[in-house]
Amino acid sequence: MYAQLMHFQSNVSSCCRNISGSSLKGFLAPELGQITYLQELTLRDNNLLGIIPKDLGMLKFLKVLDLGMNKLTGPLPPELGNLSSVMKINLQSNGLTGSLPAELGNLKYLQELRLDRNKLKGTVPAASNSAFTAKIRGMYSSRSNLTGLCRSSQLKVVDFSHNFLVGSIPKCLEYLPSTSFQGNCLQEKDVKQRPTPQCVDSDKIRLVGALPSRSHRAPSPKHQPAEDDAKHQKASKPAWLFSLEIVTGIMVGSLFLVALLTAFQRYNSKSAIIIPWKKSGSKKEHVAIYADTELLKDVTKFSRQDLEIACEDFSNIIGSSPDSFVYKGTMRAGPEIAVVSLCTKEEHWTCYLELYFQREVADLARLNHENIGKLLGYCRESTPFTRMLVFEYASNGTLYEHLHYGEESQLSWTRRMRIIIGIARGLKHLHTELDPPFTISELNSSAVYLTEDFSPKLVEFESWKTILARSEKNTGSVGNKGTICLLPNSVEKRHLDIQGNIHAFGILVLEIISGRPTFCKDRGCLIDWAKDHLELPEVMPYILDPELKHFTFDDLKVICEVISLCIHPDVSKRPSMQEISLMLESRIDTLVSVELRSSSLAWAELAISS
Repeated sequence: MYAQLMHFQSNVSSCCRNISGSSLKGFLAPELGQITYLQELTLRDNNLLGIIPKDLGMLKFLKVLDLGMNKLTGPLPPELGNLSSVMKINLQSNGLTGSLPAELGNLKYLQELRLDRNKLKGTVPAASNSAFTAKIRGMYSSRSNLTGLCRSSQLKVVDFSHNFLVGSIPKCLEYLPSTSFQGNCLQEKDVKQRPTPQCVDSDKIRLVGALPSRSHRAPSPKHQPAEDDAKHQKASKPAWLFSLEIVTGIMVGSLFLVALLTAFQRYNSKSAIIIPWKKSGSKKEHVAIYADTELLKDVTKFSRQDLEIACEDFSNIIGSSPDSFVYKGTMRAGPEIAVVSLCTKEEHWTCYLELYFQREVADLARLNHENIGKLLGYCRESTPFTRMLVFEYASNGTLYEHLHYGEESQLSWTRRMRIIIGIARGLKHLHTELDPPFTISELNSSAVYLTEDFSPKLVEFESWKTILARSEKNTGSVGNKGTICLLPNSVEKRHLDIQGNIHAFGILVLEIISGRPTFCKDRGCLIDWAKDHLELPEVMPYILDPELKHFTFDDLKVICEVISLCIHPDVSKRPSMQEISLMLESRIDTLVSVELRSSSLAWAELAISS
C-alpha cells in the first residue's frame, strides 16, 4: 500500500493532481511535501489510511488540498498553517481527532474550510478583543487584536458540523450559517447540537477544569459557627484522651507495618514480584501482577524517546490494523527498524494483557534465522502509555506489494523460486528446530518482507492479536474489588497452529506463481479457481502469472505438487515443513535455469547470489 502511494508521488505533475474516486489504498507519503511547485492535491473519495503528514505544510504554492471522504486519522498537523497560498482545504468525512490548530488562522488567502464529519474536539480557535460582528467584518485596519480563524478575512465557506467541538461560536464567525456548527457539543440554543450523552465526556473535562481548587475555596459564613464549635471542642479535650489516641495510633500503625513486612518477605522468596496495575475502567481499584523478573532480562529495552526520534515523530507509517500501527525508522548508529505499536489506552490495559505482552516478547526474542524477521527489542513505558515491538526492517517492502502493486517484472521465475524456498526454510525452523515450536499467526504475502536481494523474511506483526485473544479468556476473573493474576507459567500458552501454517503456505505459493490475490470478486477464492489446474500437466501453465516470460516446467510440476499436498483436506496427509523444504531444495535448481539463456535479469540475479 505504501509503495502504491510512493508510485503516485513519483508520477505526480509539478502543477496539480486530481485523483478522486480512484480506489487508492495506503498511506500518504511524507515525500509529497517535496513536490515544491504542486498547486492542487485532490485525493478525495479514496481509501487512504493513517495520519496527514506534517510535510504537506512545505507546499508553499499549494492552492487546493482536498483529502475528504477517506479514512485518515490522527490530529490536524499545525504545519498546515504554513500553506501560504492555499485557498481551499477539504478534510471532511474522515476520522480526524484532536483540536483545531490555531495556526489555520495564518492562511490569509483561505476561502473554504471543510472539516465536517470528523471527531475533532476542543473549542474553535478564534477570538478578538472587540465586538467583532458580521456588520463591521472586514473594516479593521489592523488584525493584531485577532487570533485564530478571526485572522482569516477571506473565509467564505466553513463547515465544522458533526464533530465534538465545545464552547460557543466565535463572534467573528457568526456571519456563517448555523448549519456550519450543527451536530457538535457547543453551548448554542439556536443551533441543533448532539444529544447530551454523546457530549458527556467533553462536558466532564470542561467542568473539571472550571471547578475552583478546594484549597482556595472561601468558607461559607453559615458554616463558620460550626467550625468554631469544633475547634472549641477539640481544645477542651482532656489530656488522657489525647494520650489514649496516640497510643492507639501507634499500635495500629505497628500492626500494619508488621503485616506489610510479612507479605513482602513471603513474596520476595518466590521467583516473581508484585507490580501494582490500574484495573480497566474508571474505578480506582488496583490489581496485582506477578511478573517473572528473568523473562526479559536478555531482551533489549528501547526508550520511547529514542524510537520517536528514529521514526520521525512516528509520522512514517508503513502499515496498520485495528489493533496496531507499524512505523519505519532508522536508529542513530544502527539499522533500519520497523516499530509495531499497540493501539490501546492505559485504562483498558489489564494485568493479563501485561503478562501476555511479556510472554510474547520473550517468544519473539528466541527466533533467530536468516528467513525470520529478527526482534531487536521492545518498549514499555507508562508516561505516555506505550507498548511497542522493534523489528529489523527489510528495505524492499512486502511480497504483497511486489506481487500486486509493484513491477512484477522484477519477480522472475528464479527469484520466485528462491522466495518460496526461503519461506519454507523459515517455517521449518519455526516448526521443527525450536522447542517449543512457533507458528506465524497470519501467514500471507503481507507477512513476508523482502531484503535488497529479495531474500524473504517472515515477520510476526500480528502479535497483538494473539495477546488480545489470550487475555480475553481471563477477563471474566476480574471482579469489582480487583483480582490477583496468576504466575506467568500458569497462563495460557501461545496458540500453536502448525497445520494452519502448512495450509497457508500452500495458498501463499499459489499466490506467488500466479500473481493473483487470494480472493477476488471475479474468480472468488484463488484455490477454487486453480485446483483444476494443479494435477494435470497440460493445463498447469494456465495458472502462471502472465508477467512471467520464462519458467521451468519441471519446477512448475514440483510447485503444483507441493501446493496440492499443503491444501489437502485431510490434515493427516499433509507433509511437515521439514519434508516440504527438503522436496523443494532437492528438486528445484535456483542457480541454473532456462532464464539464463534468454534473460539478462536472471544473469544479474545469479551474479548477486554468488
